[in-house]
Amino acid sequence: MFKFILPIILIGIAVTGFFLFTNPLYKNIILEREQIASYNEALDNSKALESERDKLTQKYNSFDPENLSKLQKFLPDNVDNIRLILEIEKIALPYGMVLKDVKYDATKKDTEDAVATKTVNVRGENDFSNKDYGVLSLEFSTQGTYDNFINFIKNLENNLRIVDISSIQFTSSAEPGLNPSLKEAYKYNFAIKTYWLKN
Repeated sequence: MFKFILPIILIGIAVTGFFLFTNPLYKNIILEREQIASYNEALDNSKALESERDKLTQKYNSFDPENLSKLQKFLPDNVDNIRLILEIEKIALPYGMVLKDVKYDATKKDTEDAVATKTVNVRGENDFSNKDYGVLSLEFSTQGTYDNFINFIKNLENNLRIVDISSIQFTSSAEPGLNPSLKEAYKYNFAIKTYWLKN
């Protein structure tokens, strides 16, 4: 009788020990292995990102600094309205066309745009709040002959900075306020748009 009871007791102790100690310990080991695997995956991803970053940095550094400067001018990472006005003045100067009545209006800051939905504003232009770029609206007037105006427009089109002409209005030289010494001169009211990358 004792021969049968002792093995049963030992089996019971073994089973109880398994459920009380071995099984929870085994589950903890499995959980820790999963966490280690997750950490290793995150580490591998981090190393892959670092490697990709190093490749992009090396590629960026291989670019010609002059080309990078042109790219910065083509699509700057800030509004930079003053530089744009100076560039337009520089284009107009050879034709004796002086910029006057300059007005500009940059799109709202990202924090303000975040709550806005895509709408149409008073001028009928699309709201650019959900885009990766901002829009700078610029208005100015100038005076000159028609031939100089055409040359000015061509040079403005060939300028590296992206500029979209929204509207142009003409006023004849007979209008008051125009320089009478310029024969066949007209006053031109420009409305243009340019773009910049948001951070």
